[in-house]
Amino acid sequence: PFSGLPIPLKMLGQTKKGWLNTAGSRLFRDARSPFTNHFVQRLEAIGLIPIGQSTAPEFGFKNVSDATIYGDTRNPADLSRSAGGSSGGAAALVAAGIFPIAGASDGGGSIRIPASFNGLIGLKPTRGTMPVGPDGWRGWQGASISFGLTVSMRDTKTLFYTMRGTENAAPYQAPKTEWAHHEPSNRKLRIAFSTTSPVGSLVSKEAIHAVEEAVIFLTAQGHDVFEIKYPVNGDQLIRSYYQMNGAETAAMFENISTQLKRELTINDMELMTWGLYQYGQKLSASSYIHSLNTWDAAAVEMEKQFENFDLFLSPATAHPAPKIETDLQSDAIRAELATIEQRSKEEAATIIYQMFEKSLALSPYTQLANLTGQPAISLPTFTTKEDLPLGIQFMAAKGNEDLLFQIGYEFEHAQRFHLPKAYLER
Repeated sequence: PFSGLPIPLKMLGQTKKGWLNTAGSRLFRDARSPFTNHFVQRLEAIGLIPIGQSTAPEFGFKNVSDATIYGDTRNPADLSRSAGGSSGGAAALVAAGIFPIAGASDGGGSIRIPASFNGLIGLKPTRGTMPVGPDGWRGWQGASISFGLTVSMRDTKTLFYTMRGTENAAPYQAPKTEWAHHEPSNRKLRIAFSTTSPVGSLVSKEAIHAVEEAVIFLTAQGHDVFEIKYPVNGDQLIRSYYQMNGAETAAMFENISTQLKRELTINDMELMTWGLYQYGQKLSASSYIHSLNTWDAAAVEMEKQFENFDLFLSPATAHPAPKIETDLQSDAIRAELATIEQRSKEEAATIIYQMFEKSLALSPYTQLANLTGQPAISLPTFTTKEDLPLGIQFMAAKGNEDLLFQIGYEFEHAQRFHLPKAYLER
């Protein structure tokens, strides 16, 4: 279906033999992949032609793309603003009209955040639906998954169904769903919504208004739309997410240190990465297990919630794209990170939470779907008075991508999408 169409690969987790494989890190500035991974093999099998690579923050830890070795990735809607992250380069390439589709991945919102900031469609599929390996099978314990960024529901749905299916060896296997018609279903849905930040942070009036506009539209379409209290403890969940980030970073650098035959230092990586590395080394095996159990409890709760409604609507991000010069940390936090190696586990946990606090306030809604394994999509239905894109997010139960496609088609067919200017001027 995509025969001959060029696609850029994300410079993180989408490897092609002989191509650079930096993961956005200066430590791997000259590294090249010895193989083409299964996700990219599948892209090629459906006719896509990898051409070039897109930028990402170091190891994908940020919701802005500002890796030291690449510099800032800017937003085509406003070059003074960030394209987001971690699939910021992919989003910028699509939003600029260079490619209609780009490889992307999402471990905490890294497809949906840049989709929101750039006026694109960003689907994070159900855990276990996409090809994985051989360069990693669990992807942040199932939180991370590769897919793409697009500008049409047709391409989103076709990409999903032609890419769907993972290896038998993969630890996560998604429930199977049948191909559905491209036309929207006539089924009327029960749609719950919330604009409350799950971590208690400030939500912009624009993000709330984006959801309110969507509620009016959906109600007019005949859907049963109602407000609910945010269904999980977001603060507890995000702390468990940071524990995973730390533990996975420590394990990754343990392997890298062995390969390089030397200890890694603060000079080998960016300060945020160093902080996660040191935090991860302080975590016990039991605390890591507890964090994963927290994810499972949230997944159980959300599946129970989806017995009462079909979709869960929220802002995709709480704010539009930040200015390039926005400091998402502070000098005080950077000073703490520089000495985190000497701190206790509890002190390190506090430093890590503070390190992410400002960036989390930009995008507190996306992480839930990663940790529960459920599918979610950001749709480009709103722009601010400054003409900045701001997406809305729908979540569904595992395997229910078709409901996300249905609702996306309804907005698209009603001409409710606000796509980048590169597509409106054609």
